[in-house]
Amino acid sequence: MTDISQFKPKTVYVTYIASTPERVWQALTDPEFSRQYFFGFAIDVEPKPGGAFHYRYPDGRVHISGKVLDWSPPRRFVCTWIVEGMEGFGELPECIVAYDIEPAGDAVKLTMTESHSWDVPEAIMAGGRSGWPAILSNLKSVLETGRPMTIQMAPPEGFMEAVKRAVAERPWKR
Repeated sequence: MTDISQFKPKTVYVTYIASTPERVWQALTDPEFSRQYFFGFAIDVEPKPGGAFHYRYPDGRVHISGKVLDWSPPRRFVCTWIVEGMEGFGELPECIVAYDIEPAGDAVKLTMTESHSWDVPEAIMAGGRSGWPAILSNLKSVLETGRPMTIQMAPPEGFMEAVKRAVAERPWKR
């Protein structure tokens, strides 16, 4: 099992959604729901600590994989996270992604925290910092309006080169 004491939060996003904790939980954990806001990727999760976790391409191939660390419906879902569906990314160390869901009046406060065990270069962090707002904004849009947004995205400048450099140099092994 992953030693979470070695991981430090690097990215935290908070959004408020006009919904219930149960609906936000469903959006985070249901494959049909995730396809709507996660750009066609379907979550596939074994609902228990230690269970398998994946985001799959429409053809079933694995894009992201990991293990469930905390499964506490409808309040907390934590998993390890490895991007396998992009060349070289599967060689990077896993990170931990946590979703915390709290009632907030007529809304829900959703906090996503991405934690790492190594000093991730800023150029690599820029990828998540551009991707997470789009994913979470799309989740909010689907829950509040029933429709996803059309968001055009591309990796930030220098992102792919930074991943290749990190894989070649393996700074987490030092």
